[in-house]
Amino acid sequence: QVQLVESGGGLVQPGGSLRLSCAASGIIFSTYAMGWYRQAPGKQRERVAGISGGGTETYADAVMGRLTSSKDYAKNTLYLQMNSLKPEDTAVYYCNAAPPYYSNEEAASFGSWGQGTQVTVSS
Repeated sequence: QVQLVESGGGLVQPGGSLRLSCAASGIIFSTYAMGWYRQAPGKQRERVAGISGGGTETYADAVMGRLTSSKDYAKNTLYLQMNSLKPEDTAVYYCNAAPPYYSNEEAASFGSWGQGTQVTVSS
């Protein structure tokens, strides 16, 4: 049974930083593709970062250079380091896990999800 547990969200001022964590179990963490998505009120869920099964990192244009995703293979944990945060980064952030052969669309439709963690950027 796949289980993804996010943590690390909170309230931060514009320009501040947060690190989100996603502890994974029930998957072959070293080979699975992992992704970070976010959903702001009234908006669709969007993919912001991902690491393929082969370790290739990808980022949405809106977060490029400010958010960095990484995997700790010893801890089966995915991280999202968030720097230079903006009010428009406010959203619930979700972790996603999918077999490495899934496309991003398949991962979003058929992959496994965590419960989400709220990030609020406000002064």
